[in-house]
Amino acid sequence: MMIEKKYFNKILSAVGVLAFSTVLFMTGCATQKLPEAPEPLPDYTEKDVHESEVKRITEMLQTSSVQALWRAKILGDKELTDYCANYVRDVLYNKVDQKEYFEANTLYHSLVNCGYSALAQNVISKEELEKKYLEEVPGIKGKLSSKQAESVSTYINGTVTIWVDLGIKVERGVGYANRSIGSGFFIDKRGYIVTNHHVIAELVDKKNPGYGKVYIKLAEDSDTKIPAKIIGWDKVHDLALLKTEIDPPYIFSLGSSEGLSVGDRVYAIGSPLGLERTLTSGVVSATDRKLFTTGSVMQIDAAVNSGNSGGPCIDVYGNVQAIVFAGMLQFSGLNFAIPIEYLKQELPVLYYGGERHVPWIGAYGHSVKSAGKSYGLEVQYYVPGSAMARAGIPVGSVINSLDGYPVRSLEDVQNVLRNYVPGVVVTCSYIDPEGNKADCLLYLTERPEKPGYEVYTSDMIQNSFVPLFGMQLVPSSTSNDRTFMITKVLRGSVADDNGFSENDPITVGRIQFDNTKSYMMVEMSTKKRRKGYLDVNMAVSTMLDSPYYF
Repeated sequence: MMIEKKYFNKILSAVGVLAFSTVLFMTGCATQKLPEAPEPLPDYTEKDVHESEVKRITEMLQTSSVQALWRAKILGDKELTDYCANYVRDVLYNKVDQKEYFEANTLYHSLVNCGYSALAQNVISKEELEKKYLEEVPGIKGKLSSKQAESVSTYINGTVTIWVDLGIKVERGVGYANRSIGSGFFIDKRGYIVTNHHVIAELVDKKNPGYGKVYIKLAEDSDTKIPAKIIGWDKVHDLALLKTEIDPPYIFSLGSSEGLSVGDRVYAIGSPLGLERTLTSGVVSATDRKLFTTGSVMQIDAAVNSGNSGGPCIDVYGNVQAIVFAGMLQFSGLNFAIPIEYLKQELPVLYYGGERHVPWIGAYGHSVKSAGKSYGLEVQYYVPGSAMARAGIPVGSVINSLDGYPVRSLEDVQNVLRNYVPGVVVTCSYIDPEGNKADCLLYLTERPEKPGYEVYTSDMIQNSFVPLFGMQLVPSSTSNDRTFMITKVLRGSVADDNGFSENDPITVGRIQFDNTKSYMMVEMSTKKRRKGYLDVNMAVSTMLDSPYYF
């Protein structure tokens, strides 16, 4: 399967090419009413507000015990916090008793971070829980290979062709077989297989109620279709875990892509265009392409075609260093692979089944750099009512630690968040705009599919334009709520690329979205300082998701 439209547009955007689909997909809706100011966070020093929050937290315990504990900590009510902590401890005990170790791990982690490690340890030790939590997860215990196989065909036998059968599709009165193919590879003797989410996406899409089954074909027996089961999937990182009831002819070890550099040799195995047992070679072309919204991917020049998706990208010893996920027929040698570290972090979540939801803390920001080195992540915006807002971290603060891990860049935060699922409490250390060091607790919620759209609908226009376009605004008229003055332009942002600068006046006109809420286009009139303050009318578009939301 070849590159999806969302990746194609990101590639065009990354190289400075206009994604014409942005304009073509825009709907013809009328000018939208600007969002109203969000409700401010309650003042808990007021008695009635405090009592209302206590009642809300008590009710929340039944459905979201960890969130209730976190909010009780923020409220500062020790009696309520202790009550919530004991409730979470009891839930943890039940999860351990029922051998639901995945859920138990999230509860344990949150109790410890909220200062109740003794309560958690009274149920089970951290070491024992971690052992139980990880002992059945496929792929993470494999040893690296340091010796080449006698034959390349040994590696090829560890790959499979994945057939997705979607039944019969009828177009213009004619029916034909509706199926797609991809690749995958074995990581465990029990028959667990890794592939891409987009290979099996139509089978797990809730909007697709139709018929569908997934099969695999072994490299050494391309005539037999073997039923497979989808265990877990992650559409953000384009990964999926399957299982089939056979003894794998070869099991791959998961290596490391962290040591890969531009120019290093790699080998891709898969079934391009359905041609099984295909191996191609090439080099790493780049290691930091921003095609994912929560991390960077590798660019390789090994030949990749439709059907290669989900196949392993290996080193000379057969260790998997990356997973092929996209190629572009239009541009020879422009292909992409997912770093294997992402899969290692994802495997526990994928193994415990179902859709993997990516966590976030409701903020937007960039790495802070000096002399070419990053030394933290600046919070440039947060969504009203988000975990970041409730924790009280001021805009302009620089995060330097998250859950005990040092933070030097945006990528560090993304790597930490990839370890968790929504519903976990993590610790955070930061330096506020005044230079003071501070700590707080953050509750991870589910990352929206289109964070930019949530930003627009949740906040006032002068605030939302910071993450959406990279321009900070202040109202400049009491009679026209669509007239603003630009006070700051973020370097490298949409506003910067379109020539806006500080003190430029703008009037916001019609606002439109495409049908999937992936893009936003705003008509603006302005007098740009860089253009000699001549009147300019223009339409500026932006994607409603980016790697800078976290």
